[in-house]
Amino acid sequence: MINRDLIRSKVLQTLYAFFQTQNTSLPNAEKELMRNLEKTYDLYLHLLLLVGVLTDMEQKRVESLKYKFLFTEEDRNPNLRFAHNRLAEQLFANETLCRFAEKNGSIWDDTDRMFLKKLRSDIIDSDFHQEYLRTPDTYEADRDFWRKIYKWIIAENEQLPEILEDKQIFWSSDVEIILSFVQKTINRFEETGDNNQAILPMFDNEADREYALLLLRKTILEYDAHLELINRYIANWDIERIAAMDLYVMQLALTEIKHCQSIPISVSLNEYIELAKLYSTPQSSGFINGILDRIIADLRAEGKLFKG
Repeated sequence: MINRDLIRSKVLQTLYAFFQTQNTSLPNAEKELMRNLEKTYDLYLHLLLLVGVLTDMEQKRVESLKYKFLFTEEDRNPNLRFAHNRLAEQLFANETLCRFAEKNGSIWDDTDRMFLKKLRSDIIDSDFHQEYLRTPDTYEADRDFWRKIYKWIIAENEQLPEILEDKQIFWSSDVEIILSFVQKTINRFEETGDNNQAILPMFDNEADREYALLLLRKTILEYDAHLELINRYIANWDIERIAAMDLYVMQLALTEIKHCQSIPISVSLNEYIELAKLYSTPQSSGFINGILDRIIADLRAEGKLFKG
């Protein structure tokens, strides 16, 4: 699940902390990187658990209609499809999610009550909810209903990043891509599946874990050599005046270009320029692109770089 975009982001965050902290060792930095990646995976699982939280709220809402003093015919015979959605029942019983919830609890607590009530209200008031109630009662409709909830209600909620940042500082920057993995997971579920239907693993393969550790390790070990190289290409700039994050982005880019032969240089450049836009100053992306272009051109001319 944790792809290379997320890995680059987490390595950059870990690298920044490493150089801002006194007496931090390389092994400790590697452990911190793995903790950061695990926290990102936790966000994925917590967002999947939101299905159960919202479904439980809807079930309680429907139950409360029985006790209204004045009620309409709709209150007397409420539509139960949201409350008894089959995909929600599968996720609620999923063994992986149950083990995670038992071990870690839920991040969705009483402090989020108003936020959760607003989500549920937005779902009920949405056009796609009304359409859902009119469509044939099928598993595919149940699954598509939750896909739309994540795409049009949860992902569009302006309060969500702020709430997540209060729980884990970097979750707000992760949430957009993690929500795409939540939707991917929903699309993979099948009606005939049991309680052990696959939740995406933290890493698709061991190569991604090794890629993360290599990026961090090589960047730290080759920091001085990279700094000396960068310094040769920043004419009229005092390296002390360059934003620290710009230097870390360029360091990581050079590590990937030199040591990750399977990744084209153009891909690496594009990815790190996007990281600079996210984490550094408005001028950073153009500055970093110009410096790295010149370094790469000279490394190729010197016969020190052979990949495309």
